[in-house]
Amino acid sequence: MLPAPTGPYAVGTTSLQLTDHSRQDPWQLQGGARELMVSFWYPAERGASHAVRAAYMEPLAGAHFGSKHGAASFNYHLPAGRTDWSATGTQARQNAPVVRGGGRRPVVLYSPGAGDPRTWNTGLVEDLASRGYVVVTVDHTYEASEVQFPGGRLAESVLPGLMKPGADIGALQRKTMAARVADTRFVLDALPGLRHRTGLPAGLADMMDLGRIGMAGHSAGGFTAAQTMHDDPRIKAGVNLDGTMDFGGPDGRGHHLSSVARDGVDRPFLLMGTSAADSGDYHHQPSWDAFWTNSRGWHADVTLKNSEHGSYTDAAALLPQLARQGAAPETIVRADIGTIRPQRAVAATWAYVASFFDRWLRGHDDHLLDGPSPRFPEMSYAK
Repeated sequence: MLPAPTGPYAVGTTSLQLTDHSRQDPWQLQGGARELMVSFWYPAERGASHAVRAAYMEPLAGAHFGSKHGAASFNYHLPAGRTDWSATGTQARQNAPVVRGGGRRPVVLYSPGAGDPRTWNTGLVEDLASRGYVVVTVDHTYEASEVQFPGGRLAESVLPGLMKPGADIGALQRKTMAARVADTRFVLDALPGLRHRTGLPAGLADMMDLGRIGMAGHSAGGFTAAQTMHDDPRIKAGVNLDGTMDFGGPDGRGHHLSSVARDGVDRPFLLMGTSAADSGDYHHQPSWDAFWTNSRGWHADVTLKNSEHGSYTDAAALLPQLARQGAAPETIVRADIGTIRPQRAVAATWAYVASFFDRWLRGHDDHLLDGPSPRFPEMSYAK
């Protein structure tokens, strides 16, 4: 079960298939238009008893995610077939009525890590929605572990088959990032036309303030947030949760800086690192150091102590529960989320991301990002 969000609103969610007819799918040899699944998470009316609780994953997607071919295995090393991911509890209601009043709401796009589905940070997304944001989560089809489309069609990731010994990982990373940025910009293009789409909860499209758009992401999703912000002025503020911003060389060695690392950005951006060996603050990461030096907008860098790469995702909330149920070895849980208390990892992640977007998309500053805070001794603040 995901933890309860901290904001004053109930949370609703709905999903939508989008097709980019102007672009062929980059991962399919047969071509065909690029198809995406996105979900919207939004502040909803309380007491919508007729609205059913949203599934964490669709049944086919959940079964694949938890199999030996899914991201639970290849990204988080969890035993295959031990967890029913479609039965995991969320805090949102499917197609619940949008909250009345309050005017238009800022929009935040969310991009998951490489191989992860758009559902793999639902806790953070629900928390933002409970605070009054409309959050749009994006699946990067054929790169995500799996994407379930309406009617039950399942698009499985091609990445495991491409990451073979001798593969040009740098070229694969560049292709992945190009596809992700194009996906995100297409979603941005689609948002103004949503009021003409049928099947969405009434008022959802009109609720979104498209003049106040932010973006966050984990790992490759954090890189995606930064790169899209670099390439597209519609993104006003961004958060990178532990994502490097460079590419490997053809032989798997060396680092080649991305254009966003070389150029930086001129709008607010938050870097959030972990204690993992290849992470830390900008002093320890070449791509973050270049980004820090070259960015002209407001920027800050915090590091979650005693954490690992998965600490900023739903792994922090869900894996300890699986360990208590005997479905995940404690050693794997520690390798995924570190030794930080899971509840504190969740609380810190949610608080810092919300504080950042409140400050730069709403003009409400709680001063959490001014420097080290006694509220969160788990976070160090880089200077």
